[in-house]
Amino acid sequence: MERWMDRYCRLLDFLMAGALAVMVAMVFGNVVLRYAFNTGITVSEEVSRWLFVWLTFLGAIVAMRHHGHLGVDMLVSRLPDAGKKACVVLGQVLMLWVCWLVFSGSWTQTRLNMDVTAPTTGWSMGYFYLVGVVFAASAAVFLLYDLWRVLSGQLRGDALVMVKDSEETAEFDALQARLAEEDRLAAQAGATRGPDAADTRHKPRG
Repeated sequence: MERWMDRYCRLLDFLMAGALAVMVAMVFGNVVLRYAFNTGITVSEEVSRWLFVWLTFLGAIVAMRHHGHLGVDMLVSRLPDAGKKACVVLGQVLMLWVCWLVFSGSWTQTRLNMDVTAPTTGWSMGYFYLVGVVFAASAAVFLLYDLWRVLSGQLRGDALVMVKDSEETAEFDALQARLAEEDRLAAQAGATRGPDAADTRHKPRG
């Protein structure tokens, strides 16, 4: 299951990179054409706006998969595992309810606007609102998977804290985890080589 979700997120990363490249090319090209040749790309503004909206929602899906959305963990991180699990379950259920609201509202707007065309491109406005359906369905799958892992006991301790107060906190925790892993591997390597080799590793040089 995780392999397919990771593949899906990699596909979204590719689509976001493509959308960003198209946005940059169209906006920059439009500026150059206007100032240098007194012309422009007629659909540039509208297409860029559509791509920006899709880019934002697709990025939110990837962030949901990697628990990249910011939150407040000041209280949850201090609770015992039982309290953390209760908070995670409550949070996941509430987010699933929000996903349903986004899905139902976006699906209604998609159906209502399928016959409405955009003023410049002539595309159906239903596809503009369809991104909400894609986001809600994808996020719900990730939330259900995390909820199943919590209820089945696969997540314990700090793994139950799925939000971070800030990006700096998340980066610091990732650095701490990496250093701890490096120390563990170094200790294993020292144990494999023997106590004498492990002692020489800590002796000062020079």
